[in-house]
Amino acid sequence: MIGRRALLAAGLSFPLAAHASSPWKGYYASGTHQRAVRFAGGDGATLAGTLLLPLWSELQKVPGIVLVAGSGPTDRDGNNPLTPERTDVLKRIAELLATAGIATLRYDKRGIGGSTQRPRGTLEEQERFFAWDNFVGDVAAAHGELVKHDEIKSYATALLGHSEGGLLVLAAVPSIGKNRPHGMVLASTPGRPMREIVRAQVARGAPHLLNAVERTMAAIQASGRVPADLPIELQALFPPYVGPYLQRMLAFDPAQALLGLDLACLLLQGAADRQVVPMEDVQPLIDALGKRGAPGEAVILPGVSHNLKLMNWPSDSGFGGPIAPAVAAKLVDWLVPMLGA
Repeated sequence: MIGRRALLAAGLSFPLAAHASSPWKGYYASGTHQRAVRFAGGDGATLAGTLLLPLWSELQKVPGIVLVAGSGPTDRDGNNPLTPERTDVLKRIAELLATAGIATLRYDKRGIGGSTQRPRGTLEEQERFFAWDNFVGDVAAAHGELVKHDEIKSYATALLGHSEGGLLVLAAVPSIGKNRPHGMVLASTPGRPMREIVRAQVARGAPHLLNAVERTMAAIQASGRVPADLPIELQALFPPYVGPYLQRMLAFDPAQALLGLDLACLLLQGAADRQVVPMEDVQPLIDALGKRGAPGEAVILPGVSHNLKLMNWPSDSGFGGPIAPAVAAKLVDWLVPMLGA
């Protein structure tokens, strides 16, 4: 096990395997341009997204990365209407990477924004629409869309998942056959099964609801259905149509999934994350990373929130503002040589 104190030291990163570096290929033009895209996701849904390209992609092909949003009704930019302010975390990452010569494709999740909206028919129709395998298939479909564009080096791609998006990345990689991604970034991604994460979050924030949440998760895992008699306090956390999705997601073991993948991997975690808590929630991924033969690196950054923003004071929410400078530097320093940008 990698030592907890060492990882929490200021700015420390822990390289687990060396990766080849490549020289900067030259500066041609500044700026970016973007393209609206629509593509088929899983089970008949249409996904709407944004392909952001460095301007010099008009002269030479560039690497590309699919950005995968976290939990809830989160859009392509990383914003969720249930949070108190905009984060723009995925939009800011896309803009950052474009300046480093890397294109990105980010998309609205099914049921959100410009993508196919949630069906208004029967509960069964809604459950099928939000099935775990459909979200996993959407990630693979987004990668397929990325490599179709002439500006993209199909042999130099990666996936970046934020929070729950990292779980979808881990689940999607084995299903991507042709033009397999070369690497992945798991940002603020839990290393324990989500049932354990939810239990810990409720115990910290609403301990009086812990028994009810435990009973609800057990019922979902047993039947694939959300119980009809939920307390009003839990109805937003467990909407009726997410039963099949949660049945699979709550049991998904991210550390075990990572062990089975041979892609280069960067684990990026804020030390001030209040949702995925270092080191309890992250250590299983770090341990798995160290057991693989593939290149990997784990970085725990002091003062950085779940949304990869700098926490400027103890009561700071960590939602607004730019990407923390240490996060931006690590993403560029790791991805540019890994993808040959």
